[in-house]
Amino acid sequence: MSGDRQAQTRSATMRMFGSQLMGWRKRAGVSREQLAQEAGYSVELVKSVEQGRRSPSFQLIDAAELLCDAGGLLRDAATHIVQSRFPDWFEEYARYEAECAQLGVYENHVIPGLFQTEDYARVVFRSSRPILDEEQIEERVAARMERQRLLDRSPMPVISAVIEQVALERPIGGREIMRGQLRHLLQITERRNVDLQVMPTKRETHAGLNGAMWLVETQDQQRLVYFEGPMGSVLHTGPKEVSALNMRFAILRSQALTPEDSVGLMEKMLGEL
Repeated sequence: MSGDRQAQTRSATMRMFGSQLMGWRKRAGVSREQLAQEAGYSVELVKSVEQGRRSPSFQLIDAAELLCDAGGLLRDAATHIVQSRFPDWFEEYARYEAECAQLGVYENHVIPGLFQTEDYARVVFRSSRPILDEEQIEERVAARMERQRLLDRSPMPVISAVIEQVALERPIGGREIMRGQLRHLLQITERRNVDLQVMPTKRETHAGLNGAMWLVETQDQQRLVYFEGPMGSVLHTGPKEVSALNMRFAILRSQALTPEDSVGLMEKMLGEL
C-alpha cells in the first residue's frame, strides 16, 4: 500500500525455498560460509534466506545449484518467489486491486502508493525501519510502479481517494521531490476515473481516526476492505464488517474538501514550495 509493510511475517513461498536450500546444502555437506563465499553474500544473508526472511538473488540460486548439485530443482523452487514482486501477505489484496471495478483509498500518513512518484516511493522505503538494503528498496520501488498500471487499465476502474492534508505537507525527500509529487497528483486529478479529496487538518470531527484503509469492489460486485499495520495486515470480506467500513469511508468523503477545492489547495501548496 503506501509504505508496503516490510515482510516481517515470513511468506510461505520464501520459507519453502529456504527449507529446500538448507536441505540441499546440508545433504551436499556445504557450509553456510562456503555458500556465502561462492555467492558473494554474507553468512547472515544466507541464513536470512534459509529462514525465509529474505528472497534469494539469482546469484545465490546459481551458486547453490553449483555447490549442491541440485539438478535445477532449486531454480525451479525459486521461480515461485523470484517471479513475484509482492510478498505473500500482500499478494491476495494485490490481485483484487489489479482487477477491481471500484477502489476507495483513505491514507493518513503518506501519499497512497498508487499515486506516488518513483522518487517519492524510494524515499519512503529508505525511511523504513528496520533498514532495507538497496536491493530490497529497488525491488519494492519496481513493485510499486508495476501496481500503478491499474490507473491505465481498460476497463478503467473508478477510484476515490481521501488523503490527509498533513501527508501533502510533510516534505518527504525534500522540496524538489515534493514538488514533483504534487505535480503528479495534480495530473492524476485530471483523469476522468479518479476523484481525489484532501481531508483538512483543522477538521474538528473525523470518521477515519482508526487509520488508513483500502476498499475494493470487484467486477462481480464482491466488496472487501484491506488494512495494513506494522504488525500485520487484514483483509475483511464479511458483509457486516465491509458494510460498516464502506459507511465510514462515505462519511470521510463528505468531511473532506471537494475534488475541486482539493485541487485548489494542492496548487496553492505547490506554489508555496
